[in-house]
Amino acid sequence: MDLEAISLPVGNEQRHGHVIAAWKLAQNSPHTLRAYSRSMTDFCSWLDARGMDLLTVKRPIIDGYRHTLAALSPATVAAKLAALSSFYRYAVSADVLTGGNPVELVKRPKVNADHSSTEGMTKAQARALLAVARADGPRSHALVSLLLLTGIRISEALNANATDYGHDAGHRTLSIRRKGGEEGKVAVPAPAVEALNAYLETTGRELVPGTAGASLPLFTTATGKRWAASEAFRTVQRLARIAGVQGRISPHSLRHTFATLALDAGAALHDLQDSMGHADPRTTRRYDRARQNLSKSAGYDVAKALATP
Repeated sequence: MDLEAISLPVGNEQRHGHVIAAWKLAQNSPHTLRAYSRSMTDFCSWLDARGMDLLTVKRPIIDGYRHTLAALSPATVAAKLAALSSFYRYAVSADVLTGGNPVELVKRPKVNADHSSTEGMTKAQARALLAVARADGPRSHALVSLLLLTGIRISEALNANATDYGHDAGHRTLSIRRKGGEEGKVAVPAPAVEALNAYLETTGRELVPGTAGASLPLFTTATGKRWAASEAFRTVQRLARIAGVQGRISPHSLRHTFATLALDAGAALHDLQDSMGHADPRTTRRYDRARQNLSKSAGYDVAKALATP
């Protein structure tokens, strides 16, 4: 008897790997794929620990799993359930699952569309961060400058190649792949151009399309590999601490700051929407509402009234 063959049950990710892999291929956004993959791995591990099968669970099981997520933020819970619902919808459409989507009627926490946990920075804080990034080195300065002055996502910056950095109608531009897989092109302002050029010169890369150097990733490690998002994330956090910027600063904070500073400077909402690649103008409006809500807080009026004899 083959003892190894009966020693342990096969986990859900291995047993149904072909279905999970096909579902992943159906995702258009690398960001969504990463988030969905993490959620599926967590759910499969939870099922494995209880001897349950991914393709036979019913709604009560999903309700039970949702209960285990109670300690997480509403947005995180909603995102995890959205990932599972996406998988089961795909499984039903592929005739792999009968009986419908078990997540479809599971109650999901309400997430305030106008609220974002991302913290932005003031103009003074943004300047301080840029100064610290410049002192830290060419790569740090190039990344922070690009994120702050174009508002692109960290994934869009790190997934770009040197050949994506070019010219168009007299503008220095960067071609990127937006969230959802759409192609986009952003104008790169002069300070970011200066920082990017200085960084690329340190790597020894040619900026002429078709050369070996130009085919490399725009941001690389010392060994020439593409700079990992996790490492870039930690770099931004480290620089923010050195700059004395309080709060939970992340690369998305720089995108948030780009939006609020643009609005403060008088940028039109529709222009900001195009710059940030928002398909829905309501997404752009969130930055405007958040900015107005803070600056016009009635608490400032109360404090001023109490301070006046």
